[in-house]
Amino acid sequence: MTRRESARATLAAKIAGTEVGALSTSLDARWLMAYAAALGLDDTRYYDTLAAEGPVAHPLFSVCYEWPAVVALRAKTVREAWVLLGVHATHHVIIHRLPTADDRLLTRAQIVEVRPSRAGTLVVARFSTVDRNGRPVTTTDYGSVYRGVATDAGMRAAVEPLARPAPPPSAEPRWSAPVPVAAQAAHVYSECARIWNPIHTDVAVARTAGLSAPILHGSATLALAVSQVIQQDLAGDPARVKEIAARFTGRVFMPSTFTVRGRGRAGDLLAFDAVDERGEPVLSDGVLRA
Repeated sequence: MTRRESARATLAAKIAGTEVGALSTSLDARWLMAYAAALGLDDTRYYDTLAAEGPVAHPLFSVCYEWPAVVALRAKTVREAWVLLGVHATHHVIIHRLPTADDRLLTRAQIVEVRPSRAGTLVVARFSTVDRNGRPVTTTDYGSVYRGVATDAGMRAAVEPLARPAPPPSAEPRWSAPVPVAAQAAHVYSECARIWNPIHTDVAVARTAGLSAPILHGSATLALAVSQVIQQDLAGDPARVKEIAARFTGRVFMPSTFTVRGRGRAGDLLAFDAVDERGEPVLSDGVLRA
């Protein structure tokens, strides 16, 4: 779709409330380990197949089993020509418990909010995942902005968004850590996470979407940042993470380096953000509950 055509595009707010699922996903140790490897993690907990429940899942692993529901919900509500106009804008996941290698999970998806944004239209979808016994595993609100696409209403919400914890304030970073991103990082992440979106790996598709080159997945950027928070503030223990929220405010091209910064800390809340090599924001308003 051309930019002129996208300027005339209108996304109907009545898609709020649309549902798909439940979609079934079976996990295994290979997938859990591959996701950790794609993030360059070397903590043995992510690869210990001798542990009682197998390798520990990374706190952002939920994006892997949610992806089929993302695709199904998008196919039901967004024109195919607009898909490349969508960018990951916000992410908020509550981890009721970390998934394990022998889990069979069921994920239901629902569009919970549609509203105008400065760049187009924000669509927030909720992904609710339970185990084979119906017990909650993760709940995620995933926000996408469709650039240049208008909506026909001011705002429409089907249910209340998850209550997002406010990041504790800080004047200066408590710590900072550089994160190198390899030239083929998105290819590795795509295959290991089983999340296929060609804007991240295909230069022709990226340019069609108005980018100069492919960009790293937003979920990969967030997972890399969260990994640094775990290392710096949680003694490397991913099982302590109960909730994560952040806004995506910049693009990560490859190869490059971005810097994660630990910000305020109060009680069980840890604030963080990330900036690129020019000091421009990549992740903003990050908060992790442990």
